[in-house]
Amino acid sequence: MADESGGQASRGPILLLLHGMGASGDVWLPWAPLLEQHWPARWLAPDLAGHGWSAPLPSYSFTGLADRIARGLAADDRLVVLGHSLGGVVGLALAARDAGLPVDAVVGLGIKAVWSPAELDRAAALAARPVSWFANRTEAARRYLRVSGLVGLLPPDHPVVDAGLRQVDGRWRLAMDPGAFAVGEPDLAALIAATDVPVVLARGEHDPMVTDAQLKEYGVPVVTLPGLGHNAHVEDPAAVLALLDAYR
Repeated sequence: MADESGGQASRGPILLLLHGMGASGDVWLPWAPLLEQHWPARWLAPDLAGHGWSAPLPSYSFTGLADRIARGLAADDRLVVLGHSLGGVVGLALAARDAGLPVDAVVGLGIKAVWSPAELDRAAALAARPVSWFANRTEAARRYLRVSGLVGLLPPDHPVVDAGLRQVDGRWRLAMDPGAFAVGEPDLAALIAATDVPVVLARGEHDPMVTDAQLKEYGVPVVTLPGLGHNAHVEDPAAVLALLDAYR
């Protein structure tokens, strides 16, 4: 499991940062200076299976993605999980009672709660497509930014983009396994019911993928981050890190 990490051991729970669909653990690298100041313990930012440098799965499920992450953790690691979008769902799967992991809390940011049949069909179609190849890094980087939802937030030449790209025999492709799009719709009600730890669901005020009303259906605290969108953790790291103040 490829990952970025930092911080000091034995000073509290480990912060596990889980990226969204199409991104990689490197999306959290700009957080490093902030975490050095405001998170007293270690932090980990792994690549989900089929993303970045993490090997693909034969087929994708939220449990399968969580199991891959769990293999890279020590049995006695205490965890606070902050997951964006897909990563938030994986965080809930890690916190399930039957997962047996010492998770103290989960903050899910920008989790898409409601999927239409058309959206699920489109995701399945994307998963079935062959890998796209590009003549140069710039073209591949632009595609990566679209797939990861980071257009306008990072330039194509940003170092964070590098982990999402691969060069093979002079051509470029995305590092992501397209099959990951087939992970499907999360059953958030069941996932939340399966955990006994505190869960917070958060979203940017302008996130088009999920509404406050949808999140409030699940009976857990909901936080709306003013002025931010779907990738609030990239737009304003400090505002998102503040969601974890109670769990340090």
